[in-house]
Amino acid sequence: MARLHPLERYRNIGIIAHIDAGKTTTTERILFYTGKTHRLGSVDDGTTVTDWMEQERERGITIVSAAVSAEWKGYQINIIDTPGHIDFTAEVQRSLRVLDGGIVIFDAVQGVEPQSETVWRQADRYGVPRICFVNKMDRVGASFENSVNMIRERLGANPIVMQAPIGTEASFSGVVDLLAQKAVIWEEELGKEASEIDVPPDMLPDVEAMRAQMVEQIVETDDVLTIQFLEGKEISVKDLKAALRRAVIAGVATPIFCGSSLRNKGVQPVLDAVIDYLPSPDDIPPVVGTHPKTGDDVERPALDNAPLSALVFKIVTDPYVGRLAYMRVYSGKLTQGEMVFNSSKDRRERVGRLLRMYADRREDITEVLAGDIGAVLGMKETFTGDTLSDISHPILLETITFPEPVISVSIEPKTTADQDKMAEALRKLSEEDPTFVVRTDEETGQTIISGMGELHLEVLVDRMLREFRVQARVGRPQVAYRESITLPVSKVEYRYVKQTGGRGQYGHVVLSMEPAEPGSGILFENAIVGGIIPKEYIPAVEKGVREAAEGGILAGYPATDIKVRLYNGSFHEVDSNEMAFKMAGTLAFKEGALRAGPILQEPIMKVEVLCPEDFLGDILGQLSARRGEILGMENRPGGVQAVRSMVPMAEMFGYATDLRSATQGRGVFTMEFDHYARVAENVARAIVGS
Repeated sequence: MARLHPLERYRNIGIIAHIDAGKTTTTERILFYTGKTHRLGSVDDGTTVTDWMEQERERGITIVSAAVSAEWKGYQINIIDTPGHIDFTAEVQRSLRVLDGGIVIFDAVQGVEPQSETVWRQADRYGVPRICFVNKMDRVGASFENSVNMIRERLGANPIVMQAPIGTEASFSGVVDLLAQKAVIWEEELGKEASEIDVPPDMLPDVEAMRAQMVEQIVETDDVLTIQFLEGKEISVKDLKAALRRAVIAGVATPIFCGSSLRNKGVQPVLDAVIDYLPSPDDIPPVVGTHPKTGDDVERPALDNAPLSALVFKIVTDPYVGRLAYMRVYSGKLTQGEMVFNSSKDRRERVGRLLRMYADRREDITEVLAGDIGAVLGMKETFTGDTLSDISHPILLETITFPEPVISVSIEPKTTADQDKMAEALRKLSEEDPTFVVRTDEETGQTIISGMGELHLEVLVDRMLREFRVQARVGRPQVAYRESITLPVSKVEYRYVKQTGGRGQYGHVVLSMEPAEPGSGILFENAIVGGIIPKEYIPAVEKGVREAAEGGILAGYPATDIKVRLYNGSFHEVDSNEMAFKMAGTLAFKEGALRAGPILQEPIMKVEVLCPEDFLGDILGQLSARRGEILGMENRPGGVQAVRSMVPMAEMFGYATDLRSATQGRGVFTMEFDHYARVAENVARAIVGS
């Protein structure tokens, strides 16, 4: 199958932003202007293409990232519309991992919001070049200048303003393209045709000053242009565009555009900017992975004739066609019916049907080529983060890491008939969502589900009811506490000896324990020399230590951030076996942890509350009463105060209701997980005692 477009005419982009900045509305406009849809979908009416789940349409929010493909001026654009809500952060993370570029959307009234900062940091981590679109320019209180300043100050970016808005708030009618020095206005309601006119005379001085600033910022990124600029030479638009493209791909500049997606103004110039400034798979360096057997670094260029390398970034259970795996092909090609190697699982898999996804609709294709995104049916063993590669040229790409869940609830089926259906539904949902964890409490036998927040779990339970027809009862939310230690213990000796009728059991270990870096988990170091414990028993000791850590020290919560060093011990020629050493490791860990100043840790959330100034005192009082630490306050347009604070997750249940009643329904808040911190002594006693 020949390529429809050469590789340099592909763009894999994501649309990322805070909740309600207008991601889905912008995606709808892109699909309309590229001819993919023939009427404009609306989030409020529940008629959008990418928000296709019932829960998304009811709530007016994006829950799962949706992939769509469109064509613009002879370029193939694969777009992923991602959620803005922090509870669905995994969707953003896995999308950014496989994208080459991003459009970050900001609300012109609110500017940079907390989740905007989170997605920006995630994009930095994966080195994703991006352009910005300041949306909702028609709203009361919209300020383009304020938004640009916040992008510079809060995100530490280098924003280059490419357009000047014509009119503000209700009178916003178009933009001035600073490069071309032309005004573009949209008069018809659907905004399909734009009219190019001369710059309004009253705007000329401002436009000239803004263009001079833009040219200066662009030439600063290029040594050759800097010399020409200092010599006073006129720099052509073509050279400026080429320099800006290089700067965006290198991550040193971010072009800023503005408009109003809902009013159909300003979307086409953003599509042009995607083509002009964001990279194609050809522009990014070859993907680097490791050889699964040797551990050596391996490079794969984005060529169709190179060996296959593809990363699975999402699993979806489709009620009609079964289990779909979305993947990005980095090199080579994936052909229907061929055998591929899953290097992460060391298994072979057959490629079933290949699909080009269009949100929840799909079309069959015979192959997915380098640089493209597609979905494959029929893979049994493949999960999110797995690498698919050529059987004779295996490669392991860097996997996707996800945050740990911070909230749990117990769940039980209403009837025995629902029992098996519930287990199957939970299995499928946890395959789809890596931040959704299912486990069984060994003491009570209850099924516990954990996720990123109340909304996350609420949506998952709702999906069980609708998609899998499972009736379930849900318990009260519980916080995912952790346990750790505060003191080093240099010697913990444990001899596990049991004499029975036949062979006995003998395992003897000597460990040291110390607190480790936050987020490092359980680190196990084998410091045995001279074979005083045979090396085949070492993994058994480590397994025992890890199992003991999972069971906790004080209150049964998993222990973490502990470094355990096995440095001495002994064995018996006849009585020693793996089981004995595993038990010795478990019991030594428990004994040592109790001597190492064990503590309870709780998830701390970064909370931002927006409220009218009149209610500020009440809000501060509420947050303090919830053990919150106020980090700072700032004025926002329209007499609104933004209060930033750190509050324990345990205190945030039911906060939405309290905030509404304290602010007559005018206050809103956002929260996201920040870190784990030690629980206060009196609170810890209550938790351990309960």
